[in-house]
Amino acid sequence: MNKEDVAPGPKPAPNRPANIFSALGPGLITGASDDDPSGIGTYSQAGAQFGYSIGWTMLLTFPLMVAIQEISARIGRTTGHGIAGNLSRHYPRGLLYPMIVLLFIANAINIGADLNAMGDATRMLIGGTPWLFIPLFSVVTTVLIVFLSYERYASVLRWLTLSLFAYVAALFALKLDWAAAIQGVLVPHVEWNKDFLTTLMAIFGTTISPYLFFWQASQEAEEQRIDPERKPLVDAPRQAKGEFERIRADTVVGMAFSNLIAISIIITTAATLHAHGIKDIATSTQAAEALRPIAGPFAFVLFAAGIIGTGLLAIPVLAGSAAYAVGETFKWPVGLDRKPHRARAFYATLVCTTAAGTAVTLSGIDPIKALYWSAVINGLVAVPIMTIMMLMAGRDKIMGQFAVEGWLWRLGWLATAVMALSAVCMVLANFIS
Repeated sequence: MNKEDVAPGPKPAPNRPANIFSALGPGLITGASDDDPSGIGTYSQAGAQFGYSIGWTMLLTFPLMVAIQEISARIGRTTGHGIAGNLSRHYPRGLLYPMIVLLFIANAINIGADLNAMGDATRMLIGGTPWLFIPLFSVVTTVLIVFLSYERYASVLRWLTLSLFAYVAALFALKLDWAAAIQGVLVPHVEWNKDFLTTLMAIFGTTISPYLFFWQASQEAEEQRIDPERKPLVDAPRQAKGEFERIRADTVVGMAFSNLIAISIIITTAATLHAHGIKDIATSTQAAEALRPIAGPFAFVLFAAGIIGTGLLAIPVLAGSAAYAVGETFKWPVGLDRKPHRARAFYATLVCTTAAGTAVTLSGIDPIKALYWSAVINGLVAVPIMTIMMLMAGRDKIMGQFAVEGWLWRLGWLATAVMALSAVCMVLANFIS
C-alpha cells in the first residue's frame, strides 16, 4: 500500500482539539489504572526496601509498556475485536480458556487487594472500620460502571486520573537527595538474590499487566463500534493513518503518566522510609501510615487520598477487562455503552468479578499475600498472553495489511522476552533458596 493511498481518519469536531484532556481516551485511563492501590503498594515496598537504586526499572519499563499497549490498541482498532475476541476466532479454545481463567482469578485478587487498601486509607483519614468501607466502595464502583452512560463513565475515569497527582505533590513536599534519585533512575542496579528478583517480578507484573492489554484493546474496539464514522481498519484502511497517530499519542501520554506516578512513589518512599531504616512495607496503606511521622500530615493525607482515588479508577477497569475477556470468549454482546438488559451476561460477569474481589477481602485472606500473589500472577500470566498477542499482531490473516512490523514489532518482542526472563529468574531464585 502506497503512502498516498492512506488518508487521515475522521477528524474530531472543531472545538475538541482545544481540550487535549478530553481527547485522550483508552491510553490515558489504562496508564492511570496501572497505578492502582496494589501497584502503589508494590512501588512503595520497592522504594522502602531498595531506596533510590530501584528507580531504573521505571526507565526500562516505559518503552516496553508503550510498545505492548500500542500493539494491544492496534489489535482492537484494526480488527474491531478485543484480545479475547481475536483469540476465540483464530486460536484453539484449549489455549484461550486457561488464559481467561487466570486473568479472572488475577483480577479478582487484585480487586480484593485494592478494596482492602481503600478501606484502610479511608479509616486512616476519617476513622471507622475498613469492613464498613470495603462493601461501600465495591457497590459504588459497580454502580458507576453499570449504570452510567459510557460517555459519562469514560469522563469520570478521566477526571479520576487527576487523583494520582497527589503522589507528585507528595514528592515535592519533601527534601530529596536529587542527585541520588537521578542516579537511581539512570544507572541500573541489580542484586542477584531472592528478595530483589521477587521485587523486580512484582514491579514488572504490576507495570505490564494482562488486564491492561485486554482493557485497551476492548476499549478501542468499543469506541470504534459506537462511532458511526469509524470502521475496523481491515475494512476501512483509509482511516489508518489518523487512527494510528491518535493511538500512539494517547498511549505514550498514558504510559508516561503511569511511570511518572510510579517513580514519584518510589522516590518518596526511598527518601522517607528507606532513609529512616523502614524497609518492610507490604501495602500502600502501610506506606501512607509510615509517612506521617516522617514526612508530616500533608504528605500523609495526599498519599492516603490518592489510594482512594486510584482505587475508584482501577477497580472498574479490572472488573471491566475481565468482563470483556469472558464476553468476547463466548461471543456475548459486550460493551459499556450497551444498556444492562442488552448485555446481561457481560454485566453479570463484571459484577461477579467485583463480588469475587470483595469476597477475597472479607474472607480474611491475608491482604499482604493477596497483594504479592496478584503481582506475581499478573507477571506470570503476562508472558503467554504477550507471546500470543505478538504472534497475533504479526499475522496478515488477522491484521490484514496492518500487521505490526519494524521497531514496534521488535520492541514488543523485547518486552515479552524481558517479562519471561524476569519470571524465570524469580522462579529459579526462589527454588534455589
